[in-house]
Amino acid sequence: MVSEATTLTVDGPNGPREVRISSPSRVLWPDQGLTKLDLAHYVAEVGGAFISANGDRPVSLQRFSGNIDGEQFFSKNPPKGTPDFVRSVTVIYPSARSHPQLVLDEPAAAVWAVQMNTVVFHPWPSRAENPDNPDQLRIDLDPQPGTDFDDAIPTALELRKVLDEAGLSAFIKTSGNRGLHVYAPIKPTYEFLDVRHAVIAAARELERRMPDKVTTNWWKEERGKRVFLDFNQANRDRTIAGAYSPRALPHAPVSCPIRWDELESVRPQDFTILTVPERLRTVGDPWADMNAEPGVIDTLMEWWERDLGSGLGELPFPPDYPKMPGEPPRVQPSRARKDNGSL
Repeated sequence: MVSEATTLTVDGPNGPREVRISSPSRVLWPDQGLTKLDLAHYVAEVGGAFISANGDRPVSLQRFSGNIDGEQFFSKNPPKGTPDFVRSVTVIYPSARSHPQLVLDEPAAAVWAVQMNTVVFHPWPSRAENPDNPDQLRIDLDPQPGTDFDDAIPTALELRKVLDEAGLSAFIKTSGNRGLHVYAPIKPTYEFLDVRHAVIAAARELERRMPDKVTTNWWKEERGKRVFLDFNQANRDRTIAGAYSPRALPHAPVSCPIRWDELESVRPQDFTILTVPERLRTVGDPWADMNAEPGVIDTLMEWWERDLGSGLGELPFPPDYPKMPGEPPRVQPSRARKDNGSL
């Protein structure tokens, strides 16, 4: 029996391409009744801005076997049958293993990824030609239980000031969930560990200014009702949903770039695969000029060294990482106290 399929014509820098979409009527977002074809149309419509933000980077694809409530997995390597307009680049993972990873260069490549049942796109903060040196500093503002998007707003505004004092221009987008993502374009002169340290330095400075509102505590039991500054998203092979990427949440939200003057008036639930194409047509892409004047992290590295001199050292790495130099013990504080016989 021949499966249901359709063909989508996708415009791009090399002219239009025909991309086959199998099972186009398969529902991905049950609450909204939105299908795989709806998603393919969305990606095609926002393709220029999407590739500007996520293209020319190693990318991980978050793929779903059924709808967003079903089985999911991450795909990094080019699968069998990858078309010739989708390339790959060899990257090094934290384990020191190297392997080719997908790179998207045009809207048709992103639509092909949708054909492969991708819902969420996770680009690296580095370019394909230089994957070891990030050209973006990223800080994930993650509201903890008891806080929400409104709590992330003043955090983001103060973080913008911190980055400005460090000589960096900040750009912002909704996470697609409850948080915010702050980016700063940087020259790719430092490797991942240095950029992680720069993120920690900025996060600690923000924490000093807003101690009751934000935290860099890795262990959830110590975060309280504050916005967590997730420094570990700055690590090699750690990614967050890209700009204009859909999210696997019931209302089909999009991680959407916004202007700073919009921050206090927007609601993240307003940005969905149904609304963002029209927003791009009428408002434009707030990140269109992001890469025009990249900064350097030299000042943040000076802050990192200053904090080291004050006794503030390395912070924990993700549990699947190899043990890193200077890293504190990977055991939650309450467990450590119990193991030491303390009550």
